[in-house]
Amino acid sequence: MEDFALIAREIKEYLPSLELRENEPMRNHCSFKIGGAAAAMALPTSIGETAGLCSFLREKGVKPLVIGNGTNLLVTDEPLRRLMIKMSDGMSAMERRGESGINALCGISLAKLASECAHLSLSGLEFAHGIPGTLGGAACMNAGAYGGEMKQVLLSVTYLDESIKLREKSAEELELGYRHSIFSDSEAVILSCELELLRGDEEEILARMRELSEKRRASQPLDKPSAGSTFKRPVGGYAAALIEQAGLKGFTLGGAQVSEKHAGFVINRGGASFEDVIRLMDYIKETVYKRTGIELEPEVKIIDNG
Repeated sequence: MEDFALIAREIKEYLPSLELRENEPMRNHCSFKIGGAAAAMALPTSIGETAGLCSFLREKGVKPLVIGNGTNLLVTDEPLRRLMIKMSDGMSAMERRGESGINALCGISLAKLASECAHLSLSGLEFAHGIPGTLGGAACMNAGAYGGEMKQVLLSVTYLDESIKLREKSAEELELGYRHSIFSDSEAVILSCELELLRGDEEEILARMRELSEKRRASQPLDKPSAGSTFKRPVGGYAAALIEQAGLKGFTLGGAQVSEKHAGFVINRGGASFEDVIRLMDYIKETVYKRTGIELEPEVKIIDNG
């Protein structure tokens, strides 16, 4: 069992400029607003700092958990014996490449990236404006909405492989599919992405973003803590429809509820625990399976000490 207090001291000596927080409440870093304290959380501000930290941890035999804005995470309420690396505001620089290219670090939020591209009259990320989370997470899971997905705009990804070697792969090599890429079940760390967009009209791009934002507000429970779509779309159907047809819209266990607005979302009504959400997810899966024979697969990433 790792001595995280010792590891934290050694990290501070090795990388004195790195922001490192000990016993950091994970509920402050997850859109579900659920989660106990992580043993330590590092917030790097450059590719070099990230590589140095990952190299140091590998030498110590410590496997960190890399997160972005925590918008698809459900974290245990117990003290989390993990070292977290949060790729967020400190890793959010972007720059234009040529007429329609963009290079951006993994921690930039999709909303900010899409807005910045709109103001540059670059089209292609309108679908992403309302997707919570960061570019790194979006590339990892090939995030998408309203007929768009990262696969359509991604040119390449720069990352640290499992041996902490700096690598780059083209989008064609990433096996991008529905909520999947080669990074989905990997310990590789995405650092930056190269995007190729289309020249467009700024006002038309912004108008499309406003249209999609209105659709989201009308159909999704954006006023309640959640982790977005709780289950992946099953073959030949939609999770939300199956859950609603099973009579579970509005169903509540503890502080967790199937949203009355959109059955595909499990929400935190206030004070929901990790166990409340897990129990509700299990009940949904069991009920839908008994009714249809379809086994729902979580889209939410569950983080515990297991």
